[in-house]
Amino acid sequence: MSTPSPSSIDFRPGELLGCISGELGLRKFIEDRGHSLIVTSEKDGAGCQLEEELQDAHYVISQPFYPAYLTRERIASAPNLKAAITAGIGSDHVDLQAAMEYNIDVSEVTFCNSISVAEHVVMQILSLVRNYIPSYHWIKKGGWNIADCVERSYDIEGMKVGTVAAGRIGLAVLKRLQAFDCELHYTDRHRLPRDVEEKYNLHYWEDWKGMVQTMDVVTLNCPLHPETEHMINTESIKNFKRGTYLVNTARGKLCDKDVIAQALKDGTLAGYAGDVWFPQPPPADHVWRSMPWHGMTPHVSGTSLSAQARYAAGVREILEHYWDGKEIRSEYQIVTNGALAGAGAHSYSEGNTTTGCD
Repeated sequence: MSTPSPSSIDFRPGELLGCISGELGLRKFIEDRGHSLIVTSEKDGAGCQLEEELQDAHYVISQPFYPAYLTRERIASAPNLKAAITAGIGSDHVDLQAAMEYNIDVSEVTFCNSISVAEHVVMQILSLVRNYIPSYHWIKKGGWNIADCVERSYDIEGMKVGTVAAGRIGLAVLKRLQAFDCELHYTDRHRLPRDVEEKYNLHYWEDWKGMVQTMDVVTLNCPLHPETEHMINTESIKNFKRGTYLVNTARGKLCDKDVIAQALKDGTLAGYAGDVWFPQPPPADHVWRSMPWHGMTPHVSGTSLSAQARYAAGVREILEHYWDGKEIRSEYQIVTNGALAGAGAHSYSEGNTTTGCD
């Protein structure tokens, strides 16, 4: 898939774009086209600025890192809304079923930051397995406690690593881990081509619960919908091999937060890392902030400066196509003309589209 290709851009790649002041580099373009751009972080709670602006909005652009939740109620209050655009990947902050019923298009910049996230996954796997974070803190505190640093440190070579979903991100993780001589496994609703499995020596599982029973490392790379919400719960955690490392850069709501915290305390999990939470941003007392043996980050995996340049350009490309009467790339489409389309039809199916906005 080629990188985003708008007619031009009004920013320099490497600038901070995915923030209030950065405005995705869109203001000049949008205003030159005769439209108004409202940028706000006031997006939660009744009567917030987002809800006020929705009454007149034609397009809503949101980032999964700091999502503006488009619930059924909010969609119903926006009579002029034509499209919800995700500056990044993952549109579960939009009630897709309601979007279909109200004929609101939903799109995202597919693949714009898939490699960024895959690199983050590999980094977090290595950080957990090599016990990097506690070792770093010993140095910061002025210590030289080699025994304490290495008592939980292993080589990833020879470990069994499994990904739940092997789409753009999951497959990219597997490709990168091949160089570490791991035994690679995956499960996905769409099995990879045989030649891909053979090239990377991948082992396919139909059921993720069977796969995790023998894995040393598990990484979650699947979309959030009712079938995957809290897929890691009090019952399914029992399927994991004791001492598994779990990495989740997909969506925080894939896991029951209290189950994860308890699993780290009792040794069911040896470590948990990721950078997705629910809600986002999480409250100060969120249990994942204080649980042992974690390596959490604040949803930064897919918003490196490199990725920001791609998803900012992709949002502009989508807007240009909408305003010029052209169909956007099928890879960008989640909901089009009241139905699942493109990447949305691949990831979701009628009956399990997410309403995960509560």
